Amino acid sequence: MSQPSRPVRRGLLARSAASLAALLGVASYLTFHQLTGSMGTPRCSVGSGDQRYEFTPEQASNAATISAVGTSRGLPERAVTIALATALQESGLRNLDHGDRDSLGLFQQRPSQGWGTPAQIMDPFHAAGRFYEGLEEVPGYSRMPLTAAAQKVQRSGFPQAYAKHEPDAALLAAALTGRTPAGLSCTASTAEGRPGEPERVRTELVRAFGREAAPTVATGRPGTGRSAPGSPVLVVPVRQAGGPGAGAAERHGWELAQWAVARADDLRVAEVSYRDRVWRADDHGGGWSRNPGGPAAGGDAVRVRLAR
Repeated sequence: MSQPSRPVRRGLLARSAASLAALLGVASYLTFHQLTGSMGTPRCSVGSGDQRYEFTPEQASNAATISAVGTSRGLPERAVTIALATALQESGLRNLDHGDRDSLGLFQQRPSQGWGTPAQIMDPFHAAGRFYEGLEEVPGYSRMPLTAAAQKVQRSGFPQAYAKHEPDAALLAAALTGRTPAGLSCTASTAEGRPGEPERVRTELVRAFGREAAPTVATGRPGTGRSAPGSPVLVVPVRQAGGPGAGAAERHGWELAQWAVARADDLRVAEVSYRDRVWRADDHGGGWSRNPGGPAAGGDAVRVRLAR
């Protein structure tokens, strides 16, 4: 009676061993990819818990441009929130080369309606600037419900659609205007591909924030203790922005720092440091950590190390 049970037991043991091996294999795979950061594509996020918005590096780059265009015009954070919510609805923060009829770009602006040529509308700087021009012509827009202000500019067939994007747009605006320090995090890959180009980053900084943001270029360590010698380091000056008042310069510093993180994937940024915080592209979590050098390591400038 006992003999027939032996093959069954051996079969069960074999299946159990196979299942365990499979589970261990999956666990090893997950652990390896979590440690290497190669599991999944680069991503960005703002906020935490239930108040969290996740998005792609492309969306982050476009959001950073929209925010910089607004603050460089001297507009308040509310204007940036309205613009970001509008672009979230119209294009999902993607620079689309198609749309309804002849609509194009981040805000789905139409060449036939006087927003510019197709090439101009596909330039995020131009598209954002034209949106803000329209918004500035709306009396009391900062006190209006967001959807009403956006509709005054866009004249959409679905005017209530903008409202659903306000929470995410507000999180983005708070980080990208510098009001929320270290509020925007991204993962990015610098292991392969082209090196970062200091002149291109300089051009983008000046276009976004003006000549006051023109960086100087050095090589070596930006003060964080982990930078590779010989990596180009851009030292971006922090001027007082947003008018007089305590914290205006520091807020602008965080605006510059988080602009660099949002543009990291496109501009091949490997590391950003400001005051007592540092962000590194090769950190799996993609967040900000304490700068071992302390506030003096960042000082009154944002330091941006590019990939080699």
